[in-house]
Amino acid sequence: MGKRCAIFGASGGIGSALVRNLAGRGDVDRVYAAARKPGAESDDRIRPVPMDLGDETSIADAAADMAADGPLDLVIVASGLLQREPDVAPEKSWRAIDAAAMEEVFRVNTIGPALVGKHVLEHLNTGGRPVFAAISARVGSVEDNRLGGWHSYRASKAALNQIMRNFAIELGRRNKAAIAVSLHPGTVDTSLSEPFQSGVPEGKLFTPDYSAQCLLSVIDGLDAKDNGGFFAWDGKPIPF
Repeated sequence: MGKRCAIFGASGGIGSALVRNLAGRGDVDRVYAAARKPGAESDDRIRPVPMDLGDETSIADAAADMAADGPLDLVIVASGLLQREPDVAPEKSWRAIDAAAMEEVFRVNTIGPALVGKHVLEHLNTGGRPVFAAISARVGSVEDNRLGGWHSYRASKAALNQIMRNFAIELGRRNKAAIAVSLHPGTVDTSLSEPFQSGVPEGKLFTPDYSAQCLLSVIDGLDAKDNGGFFAWDGKPIPF
């Protein structure tokens, strides 16, 4: 029997690429594509599921809907917010910090994935090697921070990494083979990165499909010792 996978945030650039790539694999039977406005899918292995990361009830309903078919083998939260004009933008200075904007960034980047974990982790397969992953960002690394700025985005991803480490510890008590990790997808050509692509070195701006393929390859190579880790698209660990 093939794997049953779920992508939360399936309408975004990386999320939709993950759905496509998973649906094209021979070892996958079903891909749940959870999004606020899920589109129609031509592949019968892809099942659209309505879900809003800002609405816990919709997350719980989506998780229960998926679990009704059986346990999940892979769940990836692919949501992310860096900028939403004109109200949310990465801060260049502490003087630009705005409480409402910061709250919105944390709601998408940290609280939403945490709530997905709250309602989905109990539905992971208790056998085999189930994986719960969340798309983080290298700029969320405290140790790697050399430039400052982007206060809300950096802090929200750092908080996400801590949440994922907590999930990893609890999952390990339930199933020693289970894995929870944070993943950095690289700089991907999506609407999130579009305003900031001018400084990206040549060859370092990835297509969503390439990033998705790299992330899935990293996931395929994980084992129990990697539980709770933070990994880049090329499989290299990133310091917290």
